[in-house]
Formats: sequence, C-alpha cells, structure tokens
Amino acid sequence: MLDLVIKNGDCFIDGKLQKKDIGVLNGKIVQIDDNILEKSKNIFQANRLIVLPGCIDTQVHFREPGSTDTEDLNSGSKAAVVGGITGVFEMPNTNPPTANEGEFQKKLDLAKDRMFCNYAFYFGATPSNQQELSKLKNLDGCCGVKLFAGSSTGNLLVHKEEDIEKVFEHTTKVVSVHSEDEDILNQRKKLIENGNVLTHEIWRNVETAMSSTRRIVKIAKRLNKKAHILHVTTKEEVDFLSQHKGNITFEITPQHLTLYSPDCYKKLGTYAQMNPPIRDKSHYDRLWYAVKNNYNDTIGSDHAPHLRTNKDKEYPNSPSGMPGVQTLLPVMLNHINDGKLKLHQLINFLCENPVKIFGIKNKGYIKKDYDADFTVIDLNKVIEIRNEEIQSKCQWSPFDGYKLKGTPIATIINGEIKMKDGKILGKPSGKPMLF
Repeated sequence: MLDLVIKNGDCFIDGKLQKKDIGVLNGKIVQIDDNILEKSKNIFQANRLIVLPGCIDTQVHFREPGSTDTEDLNSGSKAAVVGGITGVFEMPNTNPPTANEGEFQKKLDLAKDRMFCNYAFYFGATPSNQQELSKLKNLDGCCGVKLFAGSSTGNLLVHKEEDIEKVFEHTTKVVSVHSEDEDILNQRKKLIENGNVLTHEIWRNVETAMSSTRRIVKIAKRLNKKAHILHVTTKEEVDFLSQHKGNITFEITPQHLTLYSPDCYKKLGTYAQMNPPIRDKSHYDRLWYAVKNNYNDTIGSDHAPHLRTNKDKEYPNSPSGMPGVQTLLPVMLNHINDGKLKLHQLINFLCENPVKIFGIKNKGYIKKDYDADFTVIDLNKVIEIRNEEIQSKCQWSPFDGYKLKGTPIATIINGEIKMKDGKILGKPSGKPMLF
C-alpha cells in the first residue's frame, strides 16, 4: 500500500507538464504513471492543478537564536509552507552567529521537530574561522558559507581582501556573498539624511555593490572556487556577472522585481528599506532583462522580518529587511501570468538550479527514488495578500493589498501534506537537506 497518490495533476517532469499520477512511499517517489490503481492511505486530487517539484527558498533569515521575538525556526517554517516552499537555506547572522561547529549543531538541534519545511543552514564566515570552514565538506544540513563583504544585520563581517581570499581558500562549499563594499559604505555614511529613507539608495549606491562584486569574482576565478552573489540589484552587476558565468552564479529577489524607487519609498517608507536597496526603474528593468535571458540562477526571498515597532523608527534607526518567504511564489506566479517569465524558468530558479549549484541530494525534480517534495499550484486562482494572514511573527508584508493571480494550493514535504488551501496540517517534520 502506498502512503500517498497525487492523482490527475499536470506534473512538471522531464522539462514539460505531463498528466500523470505520482505514488509515494516512505517519503520517496516510487511510481510515476498514467493511472496508479494501487491502494493508498491518502489520495490528493490534483485536477486542473500543476504539480511542481518542491520549491526551495535559498535565502531566509529566521532570526533564531537571538531575535526570536521577530521570528523563529518554527514560525518562519510555517510562513514557508503556506507559501508553497518545501525547503529553505537559513542564514547565519543570528545572535550568536552560526560561525563554529558548536553553534551549527545547536541550530540543527533547534530545528529538529520544530520546522515544518526541510532546511539547511549556512555557516558564517569570519576573518578568523578558516579552520572551521575547512571541515564543512561532509556536514549534513550545511548548504554553504555565507560571507558578508559589507555590514548588514548582525555582526558577521569579512571585508578585507586578504580575509575574503582566506575564506575562499579554506572551503570546498559554495560561498554565498552579501556583496557591498564596507569601505565605500563607511565613506558615504555622511550622505544619510535623518528621517529621509530616500537617501538609503544614495548611501548604498551602485559603486558600493559593483566594487565588492568585482572583487569577489576576481578572487573566486583566481582560486577556481564557487561564488554565489546574493540579492543583485544593479544593472551594472547584471551586465558584469552575465559575462562571468561558470563558477559564478547569482540571485535576484522578488522585491527587486516588483518594487522600484522612488515610488516604493513614498508608499512604504522604511518598510521598503533593505540591503542592498530597492533602486530606480532602470535597474528594475535590467533585472527583468536578466530574468528573461536566464542570466540569474536563483530567485530567493531574502526573508528578513522586523517588528513594526522597529520599522516605525525614524530612518536610519529603522532596520533593513522585509519578510518574503510566504509571498515569493504568489508574487512570481503573478509575474508569470503577466507574461514576464515562463513557468519552466521559475522551476529552474526555485527547484533545479539550487540543486545544481549547491549539490542538494534527491531534490529539485519529480523522478523515481527522489524525495517526495511537491509544490501544487493553481495558476488561475486570484488571491489578495493581507498582513493579518502573514504567518511570520512580524505580521506584515510589503505586498499587503496586492491582488495576485496564481498561488500555491498544497505543500507536500517528505510525502506528507503540510499545507492545503492555506491551512497548515499535522506536526512539524522537516528534515535537514543532504549535500
């Protein structure tokens, strides 16, 4: 007897949608057929729905340990599964940071039986933890090394070129980079105007990003190491990075594909404040050019929640970051309906490319013997994003009030239905991803 059969769905298999049934046993895909007749404990009717491989959000900040009033691994994972996300890569700029083996193990212990989605954690780079970085090769649940070349939330920072070089030298993992130049950030701090959030993108200007990205690419290429540039925001970086593919990959966020300045700052104020910043429409247009041409490799939410009491502080005392793990998929599905990208491209960005870049085992595809993680979507259903329905502890979204066409209907993780029609089901049973 099977544990689950997904019936009559349009399933994304071998690069195209095919009408198939999928049989699941012990958390694995065991059968893909036109019509599975075998008995099953559970049947999911997927008529007129699209069944995707489980979507992975490769950049989230769930704030635990340290700022659990804002988010924790449990609440963040609820937001993920309601948003159709079956797995997350969680960031190390917590308090204390995840920058040694002991703290990494604590993170794994905190996640066990508390996270609804599958998970992997980044190991934070510091100027002096190269010995730790050299031991990561076979660490279960470790997706890569996170390097902050410019300061953002938290106190992880590696900004001197010789220290950045040591990080790349000492690890075999992908190094994912928050790419802003710390020296330029410090020089330009004087351009910040109290109470004027519009100066955020003036302070953290294009050269802040480009200077750092040029340096990272130079180091990674010289050492023949893998670098993944997170949340790329500038047309200059798009043009530069598209000339340096291979070991170099990059991410764009849904925020930077949906909002642009000055409109977003006028409408949202400090709620639009993030690092690197939302920029003007010329950058937004170039990011879309990148997506259309598959120059970028992933789309990650950079889910970085803050409580409203902190976001309401006068700029620059307001923190940078916004929630996004729950809205990543609906926002991008709406863009598909608007003709801005194709469904198969989104599957590349959220399913297949994370597997290729980071080497995740048994995920990203609907294939026999692979893990039974599925994101079931309805491309025609219209929803409205509302703050009160955001599962994150911060309880707000920059997309509050947006009507979006296309939404996840069910999230199936390790063969168990964990979300159906917006409702979370069962207990947390997410597992660490293997690499």
